[in-house]
Amino acid sequence: MTPSTNQVYPVIWHNNSVSLIDQTRLPNEYAFVEIHRSEDMARAIKTMIVRGAPAIGVAAAYGMYLGAREIETSDRHEFLERLEKVAQLLRSTRPTAVNLFWAIGRMMKTAYETLGTVEELKQTLFQTAQNINAEDLQTCQAIGDHGLVVLPKNPEKLTILTHCNAGALATAGYGTALGVVRSAWREGRLVRVFADETRPRLQGAKLTAWECAQEKIPVTVITDNMAAHCMQQGLINAVVVGADRIAANGDTANKIGTYSVAIAAKAHNIPFFVAAPLSTVDFELSDGSKIPIEERNPAEIYEVGDTILTPSGIDFYNPAFDVTPADLITAIITENGAFAPGELAKSQVQQVV
Repeated sequence: MTPSTNQVYPVIWHNNSVSLIDQTRLPNEYAFVEIHRSEDMARAIKTMIVRGAPAIGVAAAYGMYLGAREIETSDRHEFLERLEKVAQLLRSTRPTAVNLFWAIGRMMKTAYETLGTVEELKQTLFQTAQNINAEDLQTCQAIGDHGLVVLPKNPEKLTILTHCNAGALATAGYGTALGVVRSAWREGRLVRVFADETRPRLQGAKLTAWECAQEKIPVTVITDNMAAHCMQQGLINAVVVGADRIAANGDTANKIGTYSVAIAAKAHNIPFFVAAPLSTVDFELSDGSKIPIEERNPAEIYEVGDTILTPSGIDFYNPAFDVTPADLITAIITENGAFAPGELAKSQVQQVV
């Protein structure tokens, strides 16, 4: 199947099941995985067939509905008990991405608050999952436009550095960090994207570059340890990244390596923006030290395909995320506007740019 140039949707309800773009096969193969059961959705989230905090949230919402659909009972109490087990399964897949827990929480709240028969409850859960999907797409478009407002005015045409993938593939479509990139490209303000390859899963090299190529946005892939050099050479005007969880004070968890990019940007006086929906902000966490950091299989480090990169018998450390302190972040761009990290509480009640 050939992707539409301007429409990349990683999570789609189609033919009574969920179609996921298999991101583990990109960029070599554009393929879909059909998900019919909640257990299969949990596996797809855990194995990163679907990835990116907002996309994981959308997928989890549909996973909750799939699990609800599998429950064969007309007893409301029994249904809710069994639905809680579906929620527990999905929660166990990725501990850092707060959108996962937000979406599951919204689905469970819907289940408990919906009156009527179990079948009516199931239909309401399906509609809620579809609403989460549609809302995220609208949110990303708003993030992109708010980001365009706060990008540096000088120079007029910018080169933007990204880390990992926070594009259409990581959301319901359009993207958060790449949503800002898309809006800048649409308005003629973007010269080029520099995409960190993002070891060890190479999301920048594989996914961000692929998305840019679909829309003919000029993109240059660099290794992660080249970012500071590119800044020193005057090649970067701004950094825009996504987020998997943001604490109330603005500390931000994103793909491992983001923290070092933020330090380099600060040293070179380059603005560093985080683009994320408000659902990514965990207002219950006071600061980033309380964000759980997922540690993944060390094989991601020592294997590339069938090639072993390291000597046998040595140790590995493979955290999937790091936390960038709020004082390194210029602004957090949300669907309600762009905010200084310490001003996030205002994001829920008013728009500030």
